[in-house]
Amino acid sequence: MCRTCFDFMTQHHGGAEIDCSFLFADIRGSTAMAEGMTATSFRGLLDRFYSTATMVVFDHDGSVDKFVGDELVAMFPPLMSGERHAAHAIEAAQALLEATGHAETGGPWVPLGAGVHTGLAWVGAVGDEAHVELTALGDTVNTTARLASAAGAGEILVTIVAAEAAGLAGAGERRSLDLKGKELPTDVRVLRV
Repeated sequence: MCRTCFDFMTQHHGGAEIDCSFLFADIRGSTAMAEGMTATSFRGLLDRFYSTATMVVFDHDGSVDKFVGDELVAMFPPLMSGERHAAHAIEAAQALLEATGHAETGGPWVPLGAGVHTGLAWVGAVGDEAHVELTALGDTVNTTARLASAAGAGEILVTIVAAEAAGLAGAGERRSLDLKGKELPTDVRVLRV
């Protein structure tokens, strides 16, 4: 985001409901990893993940919303990613799995599961005078988070809506998932590298 846009939104708490795509990627087994190494070594692993994920997201015209512990939250709004925002989010998820070693014979240096979804979300500034953040809110964001939680190591769970928007309607295995907190099953395509 440009500094002028950021300043305006933080001063006026502006935002809008827009159609965009989201990528959440979560390290699998991070609690066990942290138990088996020093806190400083675990921090080093997370720093490497944060750096790798940031570069991948930026390379695919996305924006890092935040890191929540061992999870990446990335947005692909049309303003930055263009009309192909769903394709950019999926391509970023695939590139992230490749960058973390999921295509290597020795396995990944950090195991990830990811989720990608496309839909309406409120994107803008939230907070009070002491702390303001740019973020996204709504069911689309929540669904993407649930997808990442449900993905196994090396899996990208892509909603049918996102897959179709990216031109990948028939790609990968099709699954129907009962996601936590959702009333209806969510149909996804399962992609891997």
